Amino acid sequence: MRTVQVTVDCADPRSLSQFWNAVLGYQAPPPPPGFDSWDAFAATLPEERRNMASASVDPSGAGPRLFFQQVPEGKTAKNRLHLDVRAAPGLQGDERMAALEAEAERLVALGATRVERHEPAPPMGAGHLVMQDPEGNEFCLD
Repeated sequence: MRTVQVTVDCADPRSLSQFWNAVLGYQAPPPPPGFDSWDAFAATLPEERRNMASASVDPSGAGPRLFFQQVPEGKTAKNRLHLDVRAAPGLQGDERMAALEAEAERLVALGATRVERHEPAPPMGAGHLVMQDPEGNEFCLD
């Protein structure tokens, strides 16, 4: 069996991992052996290396690990791959869209940007919202 890690290039790995932790209910993995926190570990690094990477893990172990790595260049185009955050499983129509709207409000308060709404279009489209994380990476509330 293989597992998947989703890696995101970004400017501020720590902040972006904290955003996605709040979105998904994830958390930071345990710090390296010998350290009681990631801050204690970071204090041992040269200042320019303290925010080069961060990770987020599903506490249940079911979801993929997210890894955020600092890169010098900013985002310049639409993502070729994006995450669909399943915020309204099993819901349909107005009830589904209301649940997505409520989740969008919560995520905007965390730093996300709302981009557009796609109305339900049966039989193939249940409706979704396109969002961006604080660094402009697109994702959908589905």
